[in-house]
Amino acid sequence: MAASDHNFRYLVKPGTDFAFVSKFRLWIAMSGLLITISIASLFVNKAVRGSYLNWTIDFKGGTEIIYKFKDRAKPDSYVYADAGKVRGALGEAGAEGFDVSEMTWTEEVGDKEVTVRGAMVRTPRFGAMTPAQQKAAGDAFAAKFADRGIDSMQWSGDRLFVRSKAHITDAEAGEVFKASGLEIKPWGASAALYSVPDEGTGEYKQTFAMFGLDRQYELVLEKALPEVDVVTEATSQVSAKAGAELRNEGIKALFYAMLLITLYLAVRFDVRYAPGAILATMHDAIMVIGVFSVTWTDVSLTSVAALLTVIGFSVNDTVVIFDRIRENQVKLKDKRLERIVDISLNEVVVRSILTSATVFAVTLIMNVFGTGLVRNFAFAMNAGIITGAYSSIFLAPPVFLWVSKRFYSGPAPKRAGAKAAAAEA
Repeated sequence: MAASDHNFRYLVKPGTDFAFVSKFRLWIAMSGLLITISIASLFVNKAVRGSYLNWTIDFKGGTEIIYKFKDRAKPDSYVYADAGKVRGALGEAGAEGFDVSEMTWTEEVGDKEVTVRGAMVRTPRFGAMTPAQQKAAGDAFAAKFADRGIDSMQWSGDRLFVRSKAHITDAEAGEVFKASGLEIKPWGASAALYSVPDEGTGEYKQTFAMFGLDRQYELVLEKALPEVDVVTEATSQVSAKAGAELRNEGIKALFYAMLLITLYLAVRFDVRYAPGAILATMHDAIMVIGVFSVTWTDVSLTSVAALLTVIGFSVNDTVVIFDRIRENQVKLKDKRLERIVDISLNEVVVRSILTSATVFAVTLIMNVFGTGLVRNFAFAMNAGIITGAYSSIFLAPPVFLWVSKRFYSGPAPKRAGAKAAAAEA
């Protein structure tokens, strides 16, 4: 009975024989160039932007603010504010490097327990003012009250300490700070302490405190969501030291992952396969970091998790290729190792492309339609899947081939020559 034609479409037609080995030098040279660009971009960022990568609050510290939202028409009723709208409002207000995520908790209102759906805003800023705001507010204050005999002005965080010959009221100062986008915090009953001159010098020593970052963002959100009363639930700060420790732990995690991969391949196959996998893994890590560096994308703990996922995905693809090479070494003993590698890669290249394309398509959708940390994770995965598929095919096999021919294909040339000379004698 004659075989019937099937309806499948081949990505690569059966019998196609790509010459992978003959192009290995070209691919390795290209990888070397891209790695050089990636590393160089880090130093360019350091020189231009002051930091190697765009670290988020996870690594350089900052402020965490939790907001809850109430209905202005019904003060006792909580409403849901979409994280995307919160993110958009802060972005339009000029906030940078922040992240917004939804939070849910329960709260007692009267005699019943209600569910509150709030938002947590994480920003690398520690204070209410940027250096530019601080300078602009200070200059405007000095110009406005030049006739009050100001002897000294000094900022300390969100507070301005002033010594002057004449008294400056909170209302007067508030108008100046408002022009710079700041809101003065009234002292209440304590204001009387600053309205009396010093007995010894006759000078007025006053302190003008600004509302914190939580209040600034609160006003921005209330402007963007006029039907909502935004309430600050909690504010906390993450120290820069803690962030640096997290960054160092993330780097250690990458090296530990590479070490365990080496041990796994040494046991699963033999030592010849480990160098290729390690080089491919390092290549993937550097390339993903390079993409984050060139695009100046936020680097968070989620990015580190994505990078570790990329490493695992790449190693899995590399192991499949190495397994086929090992099988063909047993079946094709009459062929040279270069030809065995070529045959093996031709047999698995379609599998590698389809697997990578499937994962890439899913993460691309997450990258296009996702927001916040979801997009951050998907972006790293998109870059890593491309480099992972590339390194598994064009970097790991040539290193295995070089190690095998250099250290496992008989005596070294000098020793072989010495033995031949001794035989002739």
